[in-house]
Amino acid sequence: MDISSPPESGRRFRGYTQAAGPEGAEVLDQVLAQRGRLADRLARIGHVVVVASGKGGVGKSAVTANLAAALAAGGARVGALDGDINGPSLGHMLGAPSAPIAITADGVTPATGVAGVRLVSMELLLAAPDSPVRWRGPEGDASIWRGVLELGTVRELIADVAWGELDFLLVDLPPGTDRIERLLELIPNPTAVLLVTTPSEAACRVVARSARLLRESGLEKVGLVINMSTYLCPGCGREGSLFGGDDGRTLLESSGMAPWAEIPFEPALAAATDAGSPPAAGSSASVASTAMRTLAERLVQECAE
Repeated sequence: MDISSPPESGRRFRGYTQAAGPEGAEVLDQVLAQRGRLADRLARIGHVVVVASGKGGVGKSAVTANLAAALAAGGARVGALDGDINGPSLGHMLGAPSAPIAITADGVTPATGVAGVRLVSMELLLAAPDSPVRWRGPEGDASIWRGVLELGTVRELIADVAWGELDFLLVDLPPGTDRIERLLELIPNPTAVLLVTTPSEAACRVVARSARLLRESGLEKVGLVINMSTYLCPGCGREGSLFGGDDGRTLLESSGMAPWAEIPFEPALAAATDAGSPPAAGSSASVASTAMRTLAERLVQECAE
């Protein structure tokens, strides 16, 4: 990704033959320089927290937005990286869908969202809100290059952004266990990983694969967040189930993961978050907002140990 030109323009990559030629040393120098910048940025961040799932449609970005807002409202210095390059949404959810991006000597200045959250999302780099993200590699090989380009973009969004001193950097990953594995190549030791699921059988089955991957990676702090655990009727306030059975509890027992939060579905919280005002940043006493703030408190405690 080249932030100095329209994202749609893409980037042409050199092949091995070209890299081995006279320009190869220059390419290597650029790679090593970016690795150095990445290490420097990470050294100034207290805790990197990955919010992932493996399954789409579980409300992961809404959890990320509310968690970031709750942490920041509590006084923490928080950054949020929208790792969903193809379907970014965190900018809208944190109230900064079209904030200007400035480039300084220290790097790209992140946007400022709700409660002062420092935010970077592909949304902020697109020419228009409905502009698609196009990946361009060698002719006919775009699909092969896409994974490489996505990871390279995430690397740049960490290494080339002037995050400053942060207590927490939340990385919101797109669906797919492979995305988790790629990020662990970039950041081998995040402080914590939150796996978001719904109680549905399909979601829990997919998330179980992500849980196994993380367990085999040796990460110690992996917490399960069961989103939409129940449904609260906005009219009468009665609590009911959105999904049959209790597959979330089954997943907890089979994976050995600790339940860090169970968040009920509330239409008001979903609507407010989509509109850029995550309720967990304020004083809302709703059950879902309270559960989001409790999750933030649990994360702070876990990271302090």
